[in-house]
Amino acid sequence: MTPQKKTVAQPSGNYQFAFILVTSLFFLWGFAHNLDPILIPHLKKSFTLTTTQSTLVDSSVFAAYFLMALPAGFIMKKFGYKIGIIIGLLFFATGAFLFIPAANTQLYNFFLVALFVMACGLAILETAANPYAASLGAPETATQRLNLSQSFNGLAAALAPVIGARVILTKGFSDEELSKMTEAARKIALASEASSVKAPYMILGLILVIIAVVFAFTKLPVIQEEGRGEASKSIFHALKHKHLSWGVSAQFFYVGAQVSVFSLFILYATKSAGLSQVMAADYLGICGFLFLIGRFLGTFLMKFVQPQTLLALYAGINILLCAVAITATGMITIYAILGICFFMSIMFPTIFSLSIKDLGGDTEYGSSLVIMSIVGGAILPRVFGYISDATGNIQLGYCVPLASFTVILLFGWKGYKTKQSL
Repeated sequence: MTPQKKTVAQPSGNYQFAFILVTSLFFLWGFAHNLDPILIPHLKKSFTLTTTQSTLVDSSVFAAYFLMALPAGFIMKKFGYKIGIIIGLLFFATGAFLFIPAANTQLYNFFLVALFVMACGLAILETAANPYAASLGAPETATQRLNLSQSFNGLAAALAPVIGARVILTKGFSDEELSKMTEAARKIALASEASSVKAPYMILGLILVIIAVVFAFTKLPVIQEEGRGEASKSIFHALKHKHLSWGVSAQFFYVGAQVSVFSLFILYATKSAGLSQVMAADYLGICGFLFLIGRFLGTFLMKFVQPQTLLALYAGINILLCAVAITATGMITIYAILGICFFMSIMFPTIFSLSIKDLGGDTEYGSSLVIMSIVGGAILPRVFGYISDATGNIQLGYCVPLASFTVILLFGWKGYKTKQSL
């Protein structure tokens, strides 16, 4: 996601192929993100981690988004979208390849470094791909194109947990087998399980290198940018727009809530409903599918309901579902989380668009600030994990998403209203 400027792609005959290439990026980064919920229980078991320690996976990923938001925008401005996409793909691939030495050395911190490098690439790709996809065609159909591209992100959310669980979580020893081993043998066995990630991430890295080469040899349409009025005085001036400040806060809490729900789902489901890890991963795939359906349905409903009204309504419903996730037991807790996933679907793009509305010359800084607020995905899951470890009850961790959806409800109710900055 980049500064929301009016963009026009120069006439070209390869719009369709360029659009397909760019849309593939949405699927790839969605697939990578949605492998993280598989990595968390896998690494938690392999390295005998607490829930809080295992959430460092998310911290590594979303800290990279925070740190790369402004540099990614500079790369696009300095070198253009094509070079930016290639740089992002190469970072992405490098991080994937680093999983091999991480598994060989059997160091948890090495895995975190690999994830951080991958996420730097993802941040650059998201900064480039969203506005570029919207610009590949007539301006009046930009929203439809972007929603079509984003739907492949939702498709990845449905497929990645199901595929990842069968490639990664089915490898290794059962708890019963581990309990019969000596302490030394058990440590060796658990550490060796980390090696099951090498093949899938090596394949992912190779695919990314191939796509980077295709981009390098493809002539893409050039985007011409038109200014949006007087340039912003500073990033602090942009924050004088109260609805932007509200939006940054809402996006921080939304991303933190989404990551908490998705990344800790398998750990949650095995405790609250007694599911196996593979079965829990299948339900996580259903979460991704409902997220995808929710995005399509929400886009349709916005023809009849104001986006901020729908946002507040969905946030209110999720507050109630979080209460169920905290207090109930058995499969009803899983159904509550499935509902949360459905009603989260519209939140990121809706918060984003409402946050940067009518910013004028502050749009560039405003967009970067909203992207930087993704750091909520690095912080709030750790709070979730801390509550879970401190109380011995992972269900109480859902106090974090409950509080987050309360902030989003307030944004959709009043915080979205635009006011002129000074």
